[in-house]
Formats: sequence, structure tokens, C-alpha cells
Amino acid sequence: MFAAPTVLFLSILSLTSDVIAKPLSYRRDQALVLRNAPDLAIQARDNSSISFNNWNNISALQGFDNFNGQGNFNGRKNGQNIVVKEVQTQCQTVQINRVQQKLVILQEIAKRIITEQICDVQTQTIVLRQHNGALEVFRDDIQRKTVARQVGFDEQIASKLSTIVKDDGSLSADDSGFSGSDVGKNLVVPQGNNWNDASSPALVQAALDAATSADSQS
Repeated sequence: MFAAPTVLFLSILSLTSDVIAKPLSYRRDQALVLRNAPDLAIQARDNSSISFNNWNNISALQGFDNFNGQGNFNGRKNGQNIVVKEVQTQCQTVQINRVQQKLVILQEIAKRIITEQICDVQTQTIVLRQHNGALEVFRDDIQRKTVARQVGFDEQIASKLSTIVKDDGSLSADDSGFSGSDVGKNLVVPQGNNWNDASSPALVQAALDAATSADSQS
């Protein structure tokens, strides 16, 4: 039986030998995966994830977990299936205020949905956090924090925008025919952005830091 220090040394030696034997690109990808892996405490919490079905005996939350799946609150665990088209979707620069206008429209629609179609304030809070959490996953995608994920949108679900509001201007209460776990099954990845593996991670982090600072000062 080896003493504990010997076992530790042999384990490190084995791991080092394995890493050296791998191609550089593989080692880089593995390093990114390890760097972005949640710490053990977070992994432990994930193994006993919270269920929001009837949480706090709130009937409005019945079936909440059925949407994304328990333990997949923000949709981060969704798979991605990239749609390959003959003509690829291209990124096009649009005047920034017009982009902001569109996003604010979606923002106000989200507020309308939450305040008109959810009457329990705890449920409003949970749903809003889930919505924001999904956007945080997208933020991480933009930063390329997880090498296995692509930056894009689900074209099938995005195409359902017109189902939100009825012809008379009121909100629809109809089933749109999908679950949160479907997000990513028809992923379109627009081409033409200026991401550079060497320089962009630091540049994007600097942009996020500046935006976070501006947000905190608002």
C-alpha cells in the first residue's frame, strides 16, 4: 500500500503525462473546460437542485420544472443543434439606437407578460430570474466561456414572436407548442462577427467590466 504522499505524486505524474501526450489544441480546449467548470460546492448544489413545482404551496408554479427540466433552471444544459443553410445568416451592423429600440420593445413585452399573466408576486420574481438567467447564459456564450457552445439563436422559437400578441392587441394565452428544453434544437449561428481567439477574450471582458460599472452607477 502506497503512503498518501506517494499516491498523490503518482496521480499528479499520471495526469501530467496524459496532458503532455495530448495535442496542443486538445489541451487548450480541456483547459478552457476546466477553467469554466463550477467549483465543487456549486456542483454539489446542482446534484440536489431546487424544484419549483408548487414551491411554497404556490399553485401558479404547478408544472414549472416541466418547462426546462429540474436542475436546468436557466437552460444552460440545453443541447445545441446547428442549422446548416445553403446561404448562411450574416451579421449586419445596424445603427445602435435602433438595436436598443428593438431590445426595449422585447423588454417591455416581458414586463407586460409577467405583470398581466402572473398575479402571484413570488412567481413573478422566480420567472423574471429565470428569464434573466437565460440571458446570462447567452452573455457567457458571447464571451465564449464554454468551448462546446455556439453563439446564436433558435430560429424556430424566434419565429413565434407573432404569437405573443393577438390581433386586438391583447396578450395571447395560447400554448405556443414548445418547451424551454427545445431552445437550441434549431440553432442559427450568424457569421461575420469580429471574434478573435487571441485578443477577443480580454476585449470582451473589458467591455463587460465597463458595462457592469456603468450599470452599478445608474
